[in-house]
Amino acid sequence: MHTLTPEQTERVVALALDLAREGNTAELTEFVRHGLPVDATDAQANTLLMLAAYHGHADTVRALLALGADPDLPNDRGQVALAGALFKGADDVVAVLVEAGADLDKGTPTAREAATMFGRAHLL
Repeated sequence: MHTLTPEQTERVVALALDLAREGNTAELTEFVRHGLPVDATDAQANTLLMLAAYHGHADTVRALLALGADPDLPNDRGQVALAGALFKGADDVVAVLVEAGADLDKGTPTAREAATMFGRAHLL
């Protein structure tokens, strides 16, 4: 078993974050299966799940949730994945997160507030 240096770890996390943004589910889940924490974050505390949700990748969101990702972890600004998906109009991602039990009252704004703000309350 090889131990990664801090620099190597930083590069692996950066690559994984890009995979989440791109919706590259197969490669991203391999990273997690090989030891990358499923709730790894960038410097602003955006999780893999949050980035996948914000960029509208429902399949990636579903896969990360299946691997144990926490849908309610906030970033440094208090935002959560569900509110980001509502903001972006990613209805399929919203459905996946709601079905997975994402807390509608977490985050700033909360998912309920975001849904009202963006005319998407019917999705909750």
